[in-house]
Amino acid sequence: MSARLRLWVVALLLGAALVAARPAEAAGRKAAVQYVGRVNLNEASAAQLDALPGVGKKAAQKILAYREKRRFARLEDLVKVKGFGKKRFLLLKPHLTLEGPSTFRVERLPATGAGRGASR
Repeated sequence: MSARLRLWVVALLLGAALVAARPAEAAGRKAAVQYVGRVNLNEASAAQLDALPGVGKKAAQKILAYREKRRFARLEDLVKVKGFGKKRFLLLKPHLTLEGPSTFRVERLPATGAGRGASR
């Protein structure tokens, strides 16, 4: 096999490997989401609390257990719930309220087709 042919074979194999790796790379990325609305701490269901970023089923149950004993008078009262420190509270605060209905929802953002390094 000539050196030139060997070079073409290597280039084709590398190109095929790169193309095959892209779907795996894309699958490893998290889908872009946007959080819209707010959750009423005194009225929300477990499912609505679970939808909050960084809050799972166990944490939602802890919020409900706290709420059974006493209602939330201030948003900051969330730090009294075991597992919710100041950092976690500050991340959730924009999505919380004590008034009105819970309107919180997670929206998936459409894929833009832009690759890595695209400005946002």
